[in-house]
Amino acid sequence: MPVALPASVDSTLDLLAGGDYVADRSLATALFLALKLRRPLFLEGEAGVGKTEIAKVLARTLGRRLLRLQCYEGLDAAAAVYEWNYARQMMEIRLAEAAGDRDRDALAADLFGERFLIKRPLLQALEPDLNGPPVLLIDELDRTDEPFEAYLLEVLSDFQITIPEYGTIRAPEPPLVILTSNRTREVHDALKRRCFYHWVDYPSAAREREILRVKAPAADARLAAQVVGFVQALRAMDLYKAPGVAETLDWAQALVELNQLELDPATINDTLGTLLKYQDDIARIRGSEAARLLARVKTELAATRAP
Repeated sequence: MPVALPASVDSTLDLLAGGDYVADRSLATALFLALKLRRPLFLEGEAGVGKTEIAKVLARTLGRRLLRLQCYEGLDAAAAVYEWNYARQMMEIRLAEAAGDRDRDALAADLFGERFLIKRPLLQALEPDLNGPPVLLIDELDRTDEPFEAYLLEVLSDFQITIPEYGTIRAPEPPLVILTSNRTREVHDALKRRCFYHWVDYPSAAREREILRVKAPAADARLAAQVVGFVQALRAMDLYKAPGVAETLDWAQALVELNQLELDPATINDTLGTLLKYQDDIARIRGSEAARLLARVKTELAATRAP
């Protein structure tokens, strides 16, 4: 059943928490304003910090349909917006020729009607829905080419799409749009101006422990604290790819499956592949460096628990 949009920043925090998303107040503020003022929300940040999950949680908690457009190099209108069902059109032409009872102009008009139109996520997002406007997730926009960004301007400015053979389709109500970027390249200013912006950073240690408590409740509290401390220490190092929150959760869940109640150097060495995704980073941390980091984490945790 659809849920009303949040009426305040606090209710936005509650909405996200209801979907097991542990957000800080600045993110909840940006999301609340984007929903309230019907503007797209552009989220940038490192991979694995939870940008995509925001759209999923929003759709789930509001009872809206989620439409996800996964971006990639070479993405075009046929994959993102619409294309004509050419095979079905050809079949219709042959049937009309065989029957010999179709007016040529009427047939041409019929061939470019809605029943031959294959709707992709951007076009689907403009359709009315009984549960309210859907959540449109345009994921990893930085992977696309600049021409596709330019095409998005019409969609995000007026929430309309023009199909030459069919006409202009306008949304009766704007969809709830979330765009994400891992910042592998800069997105054009013209597109950013149409959105509210928020940088999704790595969480603080306290918030990351809360994320583990919510998302990986089977992890022992001591283990969770050590996992977060170790991951936070890794992020301070000059690695090729620092672990995101997604990797923290994967690692914690893997350790639970191994029946670990606390970290030890041997287990860290054996499970680094769930936390780090590049061999150079794994080789740098494995062994003495892992032991050194773990000893430092345990010392710091012991100091915080001391009276």
